[in-house]
Amino acid sequence: QVQLVESGGGLVQPGGSLRLSCAASGSISSFRPMGWYRQAPGKQREFVAIIPSGDSTVYAEPVKGRFTISTDNAKNTVYLQMNSLKPEDTAVYYCYAFASNRGYWGQGTQVTVSS
Repeated sequence: QVQLVESGGGLVQPGGSLRLSCAASGSISSFRPMGWYRQAPGKQREFVAIIPSGDSTVYAEPVKGRFTISTDNAKNTVYLQMNSLKPEDTAVYYCYAFASNRGYWGQGTQVTVSS
């Protein structure tokens, strides 16, 4: 059983930055794919950024050039650095990991971009 715990969400003004963290119970170096999704009110959950294998990264078009996904294997943590935030980035952000032949989700962390 893998547990994922997100943190780092909050309220930020447009143009601001936040860094989300996802702490995992287990060695994330073997969790692939692993990444971030988000769900805005009234919308379906959507892909944001992911590490599909090894150290490769893939980003959704709306966040390319603004968001960066990274890992710290020593801390079993995956991060999402979010810069130049826009109101349309407002959503609950979820961490996802595939391990031991199944997918796991965190509980989510709210990000609100508003002036």
